[in-house]
Amino acid sequence: MTGFPNYPGGRVYDGYRIRLLQRQDMDGVPVIRVPLYPSHDRSGIRRFANYTSFALSASAIGPWVTSRADVAYVYHPPATVCIPACVFRVLRRIPFVYNIQDLWPDELATSKMLRNRFGLWLAERCCRFFYWAATKIVVLSPGFKEELCRRGVPRDKIEVIYNWCADGESNVRSVEKDPALAAKIGLTGRFNILFAGNMGEGQALGSVLEAARIVQEKCPRIQFVLIGSGTEANNLRQKAAGLTLKNVLFLDRRPPSEIGVILSWADVLLVHLSDNALHKITIPSKTQAYMLAGKPILMGVKGDAAELIKTAKAGLTCEPENSKSIAETIQRFEAMPKADLDRMGENGKVFYQQNLSVAIGAKRYEEIFRMAARK
Repeated sequence: MTGFPNYPGGRVYDGYRIRLLQRQDMDGVPVIRVPLYPSHDRSGIRRFANYTSFALSASAIGPWVTSRADVAYVYHPPATVCIPACVFRVLRRIPFVYNIQDLWPDELATSKMLRNRFGLWLAERCCRFFYWAATKIVVLSPGFKEELCRRGVPRDKIEVIYNWCADGESNVRSVEKDPALAAKIGLTGRFNILFAGNMGEGQALGSVLEAARIVQEKCPRIQFVLIGSGTEANNLRQKAAGLTLKNVLFLDRRPPSEIGVILSWADVLLVHLSDNALHKITIPSKTQAYMLAGKPILMGVKGDAAELIKTAKAGLTCEPENSKSIAETIQRFEAMPKADLDRMGENGKVFYQQNLSVAIGAKRYEEIFRMAARK
């Protein structure tokens, strides 16, 4: 059960229109869609309307249109998805596994989506209730688990399962280069530092543009490629123009089928988040896709994400939001022999296959679902 697709643009996808109820079959999986208010912009009010509208419609409609289930899987964000999960637990006696991908209210405060103290307090109290109501909780990093334990969640209730490649392993693994596409986009003949994904405040890509300014004169062969969209995308384009950067290439979002081809032309793949306590315990989902792509990774995130790259020997780390550190680390990459870069990429791919793959994660989830259903 879900809403009508509108992420990340905040507009309902072509071929859909919001209605009271829609049933469809996707690859043999029955999908029930309930109405919501589509939005994904800077407005906290509209985002709140998006989150709560789905929670209310799923709570009111869901219990009467779904068949009996052994266990429910609840994906957060947003935390409001736990409201219908609790309704299902009361009315249908269905236990639920709660997958937490970011921490509320911390993320609300960090992203500045919610600034009201009472609102943040209320979100924190609601999350504590959701933690209590969930049968099992899954988090994406050891740091998340420790933080929830500090908030009073029993340790044996929490399981750590690293995310796998969100773009689909087949779209990233063993992709042949497409010289025509690379030439058309502007990737050939350059040392490409590539970032692909959401461009929001949390990614803090302004410091990456400052690093590009530093590198521009020293290493003209280096090119920064930023692929995606987000609330900061236009501001970043304007900043790049203001800095007269000739080594930054912006590309619109690409379909998953093209991601692997584009990643194959990167020399280094960039992960970057703002420098704050919350991001020290998270692992950006693009990390797994980058490792599977077999390319060296520049990790501009402290904490768990940096430790993952160091453990896998899959790249180098830099200080997030520190343009000098970013620039210096990129120049280190550019000066390396290709054999060293290839070795880092291969290390990341092997580590992914042994520890982070869909097969590994799915097996863990199956075990947790069975435990939750028995309880």
